[in-house]
Amino acid sequence: MKAPQILKQKIMFRVLYSLIPVALTAVYFFGWRILALVAVSFFFCFVTEWATTSRRNAKVSSACFVTAALFGLSLPPTTPFWIAAVGAVVGILFGKEVFGGFGRNVFNPAIVGRAFVYVCFPVELTSRFVPVFSGFPGGFARWSFTSLKEAPPVLAEASLKVVDAVTAATPMWSRRDYGFVTDVANLFWGNIGGVFEFEGYRRVLAAGSAGEVSAAAIVLAGAYLLATKTANYRLTFGTLLGALGLNAFLRYGLGLTAVPPLLFTLFSGALLYGAVFMVTDPVSAPKLPSSQWIYGIFIGMMIVVFRYKSVFAGGVAFAILLGNMLAPSLDLWIKRFQQRRPKAEAVP
Repeated sequence: MKAPQILKQKIMFRVLYSLIPVALTAVYFFGWRILALVAVSFFFCFVTEWATTSRRNAKVSSACFVTAALFGLSLPPTTPFWIAAVGAVVGILFGKEVFGGFGRNVFNPAIVGRAFVYVCFPVELTSRFVPVFSGFPGGFARWSFTSLKEAPPVLAEASLKVVDAVTAATPMWSRRDYGFVTDVANLFWGNIGGVFEFEGYRRVLAAGSAGEVSAAAIVLAGAYLLATKTANYRLTFGTLLGALGLNAFLRYGLGLTAVPPLLFTLFSGALLYGAVFMVTDPVSAPKLPSSQWIYGIFIGMMIVVFRYKSVFAGGVAFAILLGNMLAPSLDLWIKRFQQRRPKAEAVP
């Protein structure tokens, strides 16, 4: 096997730069284990792409590192390292390389890996959520929540242990299953944790995946990506428009109170993370402006549908995969429509 050669792509490095505040907030809220999880993802993404590209005398694309970072940060903070390794390999191998490598993939590789481990290892992926650390220095002085020998005061006062927090419910699960609504300000900044009661039992509120914990950090990253034209605004805002539009119609138009309020929908789960980092993947997204709006709106609406009616509390990964499958057809349909319209106008 030849020594690896890296295809340097400035746009991919800008995405990595934008992830710095997201990664730092993840470490602050969850501890240094998050970076170890991302490092495992980096290693296996790189080795997998190197092994496949070397066989066709191609270079390892910088997009490989973006996939690794996005996938690693999309995992719950206490995910076993071996699951991160499996997801990284599957994402690169079956999400990109089987299609011929960078620029030819139909699906977003990070989403392929995330959806695969979610479906194959549901227990590990849905029972690894923990509350965040709070106060200075937060997670900067700790490895992870599960490494604590004693429960934090908020849990100790409720006679709960660290092990009780490892099976905690995220804001979306808490609202859907227990009727507990997390404060919107805490969702925005990422300060998600605490204890609430349901039917006489004390339950622990936990944050979701590492990268989605702080909406503020994602908004900052999104502003940078849009300002540098790294991300396409039609894809990001189309997704948010589709999600919030359908959410508003269902809740305020049809009166379906099972659908959460707008700000809760916006700041909870992986909606923002997906809209800023995943939907904007330039390879798997459509290329025409009209197609991009439709694509984003479709994904946003599907996220709300999944959250409201499916067994998944989030459904962002599956909504994006459906959008990926639709993207080539959207461009084709829009082109045909644009070609037919001038002919129709020319008919006397």
